[in-house]
Amino acid sequence: MPQIKYYWEDFAVGQVRDLGTISPTREEIIAFASQFDPQPFHLDDEAARASVFGALSASGWHTCSMAMRLMVTNFLCETSSLGSPGLEGLKWLKPVYPGDTLRLQSTMLETKPMGKRPDVGMTRNLWEMFNQHGDKVLHMEGWGMFRRRTPAAPTP
Repeated sequence: MPQIKYYWEDFAVGQVRDLGTISPTREEIIAFASQFDPQPFHLDDEAARASVFGALSASGWHTCSMAMRLMVTNFLCETSSLGSPGLEGLKWLKPVYPGDTLRLQSTMLETKPMGKRPDVGMTRNLWEMFNQHGDKVLHMEGWGMFRRRTPAAPTP
């Protein structure tokens, strides 16, 4: 188990983190879609060519999963993360194709203590994923919960 390097108190509004890159293969796109999003344009080259995407493309849910993998591997595994209560916004802006190189960036938008849990703080983040051409393919906003280094006094 990795040692905790970052607690809620270590996060500040405006912090930007580069969370690395990932490149989906044709086989990975098809395997994910086969199990979780079996639409023809994610599974079959001919059907994909006839679609609005023009070629085999990753499911948006696969794109989110790749973003999550980068977030965990390159950041969350070093934090006091306690999960997330959910997302506020999710947009798939451009298709992701086999061999694309995707880069994830996270920007801290807000931090606040959790009123009912003095040992937990909340963060609201913007996740943006870009392809190798600099085009934004994913826009996600959501909350994270982190253990606090020093718990606050309980709120009445």
